[in-house]
Amino acid sequence: MHVTITTAPCCWGVDDVHNPHLPDWRLVLDEAAAAGYGGLELGPYGYMPLDLATVAEALRSRGLAIVAGTIFDNLVAPENRDSLVRQAQAICALVSRLPQPSPVPGQRYPTPYLTVMDWGHDERDYAAGHSDRAPRLLDAAWAGMVGNIRAIAGVAAAHGMRPVIHPHAGGYIEFGDEIERIVADVPADIAGLCLDTGHLWYAGMDPVAMIERHADRTDYIHFKDIDRGVFDRVMGERIRFFEACAQGVMCPIGRGLIDYPAIRDLLERIAYGGFITVEQERDPRNAAGSIADVKASRDYLQSVGF
Repeated sequence: MHVTITTAPCCWGVDDVHNPHLPDWRLVLDEAAAAGYGGLELGPYGYMPLDLATVAEALRSRGLAIVAGTIFDNLVAPENRDSLVRQAQAICALVSRLPQPSPVPGQRYPTPYLTVMDWGHDERDYAAGHSDRAPRLLDAAWAGMVGNIRAIAGVAAAHGMRPVIHPHAGGYIEFGDEIERIVADVPADIAGLCLDTGHLWYAGMDPVAMIERHADRTDYIHFKDIDRGVFDRVMGERIRFFEACAQGVMCPIGRGLIDYPAIRDLLERIAYGGFITVEQERDPRNAAGSIADVKASRDYLQSVGF
């Protein structure tokens, strides 16, 4: 395998840019570099500055690269399209102009990517991980979401970036039937997939089986791990996904349920190359423990052949 392990600001609790407890973005860069990562994602819209010179110099001085930007918003509401397109344009205008690593064997598309995730629906947030009680979109609403994704993808393509749809716990693209439906409705020439081992497992799927099933569409991958004890408890509660994360449902890789040697064997078998981003959502008030956790995840992955 030709793989570079990267990370993301969510490991420092950066998911909601309005949270008053977020760490400074420069601290995140410092600690990502200190923990041995080759790069990271930009994080949610509005977290890092969108000034090219400022971000480029901050990355250069730390030996890092931004390998993906993120749209993490309500993809369903028709009235949100203008906002989604504005976000995509601002993110892509920055990220596409930053220096990028050279592609490697097995990497289907060069960086940077634009990960596209649905979020912002109470009825799905409280049903995260529970396929049997999570409402599904009716056909008209689904078609509207597909239209929004296509609009975002068009912006990314215009900037030379590969858009990748990320199934996410608590959004309207989470469970197996929804992944199958979005793959059918958004063809490969429009967007790929960013499959996330933790979100797949959280939603009741085997990450190895799902990545193998969709190997021809998986352009980018996220790694997480899940604490069995916390997971079993929160599945019995009415709880939002990020509340579960604040309680530690996501743990350093190698300390949880997911079989990473099996995932390594799969990625070797399908000749995956490129980038894998480690994530561990948490409460930003606990960000003082982030560097130890991301270092533990990086060290474990190295120990099993990544």
